Amino acid sequence: MSQNDRPTVGAIAWHDLTVPDATNVRTFYEQVVGWKTEPVSQGDYNDYNVKQPDSGETVAGICHARGVNANLPPQWMIYIIVEDLDDSLRKCAALGGKIVDGPRSQDGGKLCIIQDPAGAVAALYQP
Repeated sequence: MSQNDRPTVGAIAWHDLTVPDATNVRTFYEQVVGWKTEPVSQGDYNDYNVKQPDSGETVAGICHARGVNANLPPQWMIYIIVEDLDDSLRKCAALGGKIVDGPRSQDGGKLCIIQDPAGAVAALYQP
């Protein structure tokens, strides 16, 4: 991958929701918002890609709180690209933030869920 192909540091790269029952919540958003969903096999269950109804573009995910996602809070999560996850986590702790889950390997990179000093939660991802 060339430097031009790398995701932009500071960009919000993804949104998803992790809940105990993704199937029911998926149906809720299909009805309320009009989204379409596509199952994504996780072995013995499915998570879901969320697609815009007109374009079919994948815009988010709805996931079960199982496996590596078991400790994630039930809220819409943003995934922010960082240059150096370890450095970001050191700064997070030094500035009064907390590590909620991780760090762990994810999709060829590293991921960690943090909480800022105000209590808001976000994911940091280093490709």
